[in-house]
Amino acid sequence: MSEGEALNAKEVPGKAEKSGLLIQAEESTKVYLRRWLMLTLFCSFSVTSAYQWIHLNIIANIVIRYYNTSLPGDSLQQETAVDWLSLVYMLVYLPAIIPAMMLVNNKGLRVNNIVGSFMNALGAWLKVGALGPERFPLLMTGQVLCGLAEVFVVSIPPRLAAVWFGPDQVSTATSLGVFGNQIGVAVGFLIPPILVDNSPNITDIGAGLTVMNYGTAAVTTVIFLLILVGYQAEPQIPPSRARLLARQSSGNQKYRQSLHTLITNAHFVLLAVSYGILTGAFYAISTLLNGIMLHYFPGEEENTGRIGLTIVLAGIAGAIIAGLWLDKTKAFKWTSVGIYALSLVGMIAFTAIIESDLNRIWIIYLVAGFLGFFMTGYLPVGYEFAAEITYPESEATSSGILTASAMFCGMVLTLGMRAVMNRVSILAANITLCSVVFVGVILTAIVRPDYRRQAAETQVLEKLNHLELTIAPPDKITREITLPALAVPDSDRQLKEPLTQ
Repeated sequence: MSEGEALNAKEVPGKAEKSGLLIQAEESTKVYLRRWLMLTLFCSFSVTSAYQWIHLNIIANIVIRYYNTSLPGDSLQQETAVDWLSLVYMLVYLPAIIPAMMLVNNKGLRVNNIVGSFMNALGAWLKVGALGPERFPLLMTGQVLCGLAEVFVVSIPPRLAAVWFGPDQVSTATSLGVFGNQIGVAVGFLIPPILVDNSPNITDIGAGLTVMNYGTAAVTTVIFLLILVGYQAEPQIPPSRARLLARQSSGNQKYRQSLHTLITNAHFVLLAVSYGILTGAFYAISTLLNGIMLHYFPGEEENTGRIGLTIVLAGIAGAIIAGLWLDKTKAFKWTSVGIYALSLVGMIAFTAIIESDLNRIWIIYLVAGFLGFFMTGYLPVGYEFAAEITYPESEATSSGILTASAMFCGMVLTLGMRAVMNRVSILAANITLCSVVFVGVILTAIVRPDYRRQAAETQVLEKLNHLELTIAPPDKITREITLPALAVPDSDRQLKEPLTQ
């Protein structure tokens, strides 16, 4: 039976073949071409949101010099204040994620993206108003708004993929959704050191910040308008049987009930903690990369940005390859464990190489590429693994919890690493981070591979194929029948209701 055939059917006399049955679609599945437009618009929003997360911290030493008059006097306090330009994204996510997920579950992807892209543009314009050495508080206010916009981005890719893409493309679509966010981080590493010179003259720094901030505000405004005009909440006909079943059950699904189901699922909690550790480690390295690199390679601001770019671009390649691999193999558990373990290897190599006295920056590029390929390549894998073991709960809810864990761990690891860097050494901070990532490998290995979404899709096909073989012959077809609705699996069981006449 084809992908587009339905769960409800009619027997039609005189039109059946050997089985005596003609299945007619009353509610079919269909994959729309415009799914790529929806994904592109979302990715554009995601790019600018992620860019604004890191674009000031990669030039942290320059930002400190420019805003010196409105920053605390102590050097550690100044560095920590600038760290909060990144950390505020993580801080605001924690209280905002529940109302944001309620919004996307109740109002859909269109409203989610309109609200988020509007906040993203508004925050960018506030940072235009913050041009001036005495206006650091206004700069932080703009970052708070941009951080709120990020709440409407980071947990959306698995939901968007499930709503718009078929079962053979959903992991790839999730990877591409995460890919947009990573492109934004890459641009945030690359562009600011080029636009803003590390000049002793405050006026020159201000000129570079002016170009950067006005350009960001203009681009985010255009993206908001495009989403306002062109984004559609969901297709009229769902793209897969799993999505059809999830949509049929969504009317009875309460957000609090769904949240309770997820946080009482022990294996999902383990996955959320392990995901938070590895993603939080990436956030910490990204936020503190300027300080780490300039300690070993003074005056190499542009190379620092390019090394950050290398980490992210390698991660984008890793995310795409991981998505294609998952669509082909469906081996979510062992793919997660393998990528996590190789991320630990990359972190150990980065720690050892940067501490060595080789003084060859090209080696750092190689190690950073290896680290990024696996560390940031893990992001969509974790989302998809969570969607599999928590089906039919909303993908936005499960990914929202994973991201909340990542934001919390990112704050803790960044603040902890900054304290250790200033009071002990950068080596001690990196060793601590390696130890934490090792714990994450163990937690990931414990998670049970309970692939519920795959089971739902497979059982629908099996039941429909069974019907084609057991229906009465044509000479006995005298009436119209309707198949009862399929049951949707709850958190502890698979489809249990038999599909009968």
